[in-house]
Amino acid sequence: MLTKKWSVDNADPMKLNYPQLKEAAALLQQEEVVAFPTETVYGLGANALSDQAVQKIFEAKGRPGDNPLIVHITKKEQLTGLVDNLPQLAEKLMDAFWPGPLTLVLNSKGSVSRFVTAGLDTVAVRMPDHPVALALMEVAGLPLAAPSANLSGKPSPTSAAHVDEDLNGKIAGIVDGGSTGVGLESTVVDCTTEIPVILRPGGVTKEQLEAVVGEVGVDPALTSQDQAPKSPGMKYTHYAPVAPVFLVQGGLDFLKSTVQKAQNDGKKVGLLVTEETKSQIGEAGDVMLACGTRSDLSTIATNLYDALRAFNSTDVDIIFSETFPKSGVGAAIMNRLEKAAGHKVIKER
Repeated sequence: MLTKKWSVDNADPMKLNYPQLKEAAALLQQEEVVAFPTETVYGLGANALSDQAVQKIFEAKGRPGDNPLIVHITKKEQLTGLVDNLPQLAEKLMDAFWPGPLTLVLNSKGSVSRFVTAGLDTVAVRMPDHPVALALMEVAGLPLAAPSANLSGKPSPTSAAHVDEDLNGKIAGIVDGGSTGVGLESTVVDCTTEIPVILRPGGVTKEQLEAVVGEVGVDPALTSQDQAPKSPGMKYTHYAPVAPVFLVQGGLDFLKSTVQKAQNDGKKVGLLVTEETKSQIGEAGDVMLACGTRSDLSTIATNLYDALRAFNSTDVDIIFSETFPKSGVGAAIMNRLEKAAGHKVIKER
């Protein structure tokens, strides 16, 4: 398949790039799959109402069919055709965080493709905060089912180049709107229960949610491997580079000794660290990548997937990563790192 590519300006895509948007939208209307930027990561979009179109998402990604998808919309009015019984707490969250990196799980009206919901009676919906995403959906006139635009299991894409690397020849088109902002997927909140529950941590933190609606629960699957996760995109090992990832919990000396031990065993070691650690740790490791600063964890979130992908262009045999506090955006960062590592942790005793 020929994958068409369009470069679209974020400043005013409807005015500056309407012909490109119209061409991409036409493919979506023809049941094809097109990747596009959001403020979190690049999404792989298809008509959420069409079984034929949505199936192509699963085929392109190699995504298991029991893994539901998130539906993206441009205006709240579209919800009336998608969901039943919109609870007041969901409306409060929409007013506070839409458009933005927040996905709400709501009771489905049954109008979306059965492949979107993976047989569940709920549907996950969000309104992205990205001018290109909103413009593309507006021109297409469709709600778009859109998981991250990567091969299933690999780090999510934060640039069109990442999408091209994974899916060129597998999808109809890629709309290039530059690098994404948040860098991690949206927070997913189940609004079908009396107390809303975080199913996936992301760009909106638990603390921010509670400031709007009070008590917010957390899916037990986020802290226990024995529980089956309920959120789209969380059922399987994910976000992983080629080399195995291990999380290292301990001080700098312990990190250095862990690296040294692996090197003594003949392994080439990759290190995923902060700028602070990089400046203190010297020449440890064979490849060291700094993905942001500990003093501002949002920089880690923005650069995490790019750093994980960068290791794939090296010859490292193993990757050791720092760990972070599980508060604020740190909860989302650690969730992605734990998934990338398959929960493999080396702890200082």
